[in-house]
Amino acid sequence: MVFQEKVHYYRTGYLSSVKRIVIKVGSGVITGASGLNVEVMHNLAANICWLWERGIEVLLVSSGAISAGMKKLGFSKRPSSLSAQQAIAAVGQSELMFSYERIFSRFGKKVAQVLLTKEDISHRQRYLNARSTIFTLLSWKIQPIINENDTVTVDEIKFGDNDNLSALVAKLTESELLINLTNIDGLFDKDPRVYKDARLIKVVENVTKGLLKGAGKIPGALGTGGMLSKVKAAHQLAIGGIPTIIANGLKQDIIKKIFSGEEEGTLFIPQESALSCKRHWIAFAKAPRGSLIIDRGAEKAIMENGKSLLPAGIKEVKGRFNRGDSVIILNEDGKELAIGLVNYSSADIKKIHGLKTSDIEKVLEFKYADEVVHRDNLVLKNQIEEGDDLCLIQGY
Repeated sequence: MVFQEKVHYYRTGYLSSVKRIVIKVGSGVITGASGLNVEVMHNLAANICWLWERGIEVLLVSSGAISAGMKKLGFSKRPSSLSAQQAIAAVGQSELMFSYERIFSRFGKKVAQVLLTKEDISHRQRYLNARSTIFTLLSWKIQPIINENDTVTVDEIKFGDNDNLSALVAKLTESELLINLTNIDGLFDKDPRVYKDARLIKVVENVTKGLLKGAGKIPGALGTGGMLSKVKAAHQLAIGGIPTIIANGLKQDIIKKIFSGEEEGTLFIPQESALSCKRHWIAFAKAPRGSLIIDRGAEKAIMENGKSLLPAGIKEVKGRFNRGDSVIILNEDGKELAIGLVNYSSADIKKIHGLKTSDIEKVLEFKYADEVVHRDNLVLKNQIEEGDDLCLIQGY
């Protein structure tokens, strides 16, 4: 499919057939100088209920707890201490959900609060539990409203921003589209708040290093993300085969306009060869706990022949990790090759690295598997990294 055909497909035909989407709304959209912007939230709810009426299930990932708490408590800027941010989130989350519940009730729609930490997503069983809960809510036609659990999260388990969370939720729930609503019209070639000649990029086919650099990290006064985090989230989903549209959530009926085929915002076209749900989870949901350095033979087997990683090819083990944890696999020059789930702990791999698979049980007195990392639990770095700068952006 040529580029222009792809654009037409995702702007028209594709949107007419989707059955489940994620809508992420940022703090800059639903909060104003006096607190939560009820008028914007009402329009958002009206558009979401309009989608439900057309048979499209919607998951709403909403920021705003900390900003709502700041306004309620009289803070002019986000405090630097984690405990203060958590306390403010505790104050603001209740107000945020009360507002959503009251607004959605006007359309006869019940809502449910779902608070997640990265640990909930990185732990496989908790990941599946969260998925089951969300699917049950959707089957009951209840509107899930998802946010990071700011009141208990710490730096080690933070998603970092709700842009990343929305991408993980989209893949978690097998959604077919992410609409990321911000307070500008989409991705520009430079900051439109600074440069009057900034141009809106209507379509992105490949996320490149140059594009990421151009997006910049420009957080608002209330949020933690910026355009860079939104582009990274879109790239993450493109790898998983899911398109993203970054659009202006302050525009009246923006969701209806998008689903009517209007060229609102920036469309990120997904890759045709997408990662499976499990490999996407390995690549993006689990934080690596250590690393394995492998020899040239193992590097060739993994990178060129699609093989598993055996103990014989491992030269060195770094970090402390348990069976089932995620690790980075590097070559002898320190270049990152892949990320994968280990079948053995770091302590056990230190005992068996460099040995034949037939020696595993002799040394450990047990054997989980022949492979330290099975190829089904392995994601190559070149499958998830951004492209080169030769094909930066398609279409303005």
